Amino acid sequence: MAPGLEKLTRELWIKAAVFALLVLNAGIYLASGTFSDGLDSIAWLTLLALFELETGLAPILRTGPAVAIVHAIRLICVAAIGIAAAGYLYNSEWLDAANSGLWIAVVALLEVGVRRPAAVAAQRARFTAAAAMLYAGLLAVVLVWLWRGEWFDAYDAALWLVGFATIEMNVLRARKAG
Repeated sequence: MAPGLEKLTRELWIKAAVFALLVLNAGIYLASGTFSDGLDSIAWLTLLALFELETGLAPILRTGPAVAIVHAIRLICVAAIGIAAAGYLYNSEWLDAANSGLWIAVVALLEVGVRRPAAVAAQRARFTAAAAMLYAGLLAVVLVWLWRGEWFDAYDAALWLVGFATIEMNVLRARKAG
């Protein structure tokens, strides 16, 4: 197998494994977590899948009715994430609320990166610094959950970091190609 193809195959297996683990985690949250946990997991999982599809298969999903469908599903996910975040605040689950807020900001940056690559290129240093601060904040949330002994939440949050890192790789690959 050619080295480039081998790397791509390994990357696909990693993405599939991360996604499968996130699906399992969502099932666990649905079965044993709060309403906010379950709603949050499903909405983020759907959003991650949409980003993966859109950044990996961009030409297909940027034409015709696919655009409207993707945008409608994304809007539903954003509403669900907002409801879950409000639930965290209502129940005084501050760490979950902070985690949600950080992820919402990461997705906003990703949206700008995918939709406005020229604007991002013009402000590369600022964009990179903002992304680094947000990911550092998310890593801090993982460490706080570890410190509190909330192992599953820490593991789940770390897995989400890996999941979104794969999306960042898609965006970087597209930027280099284009």
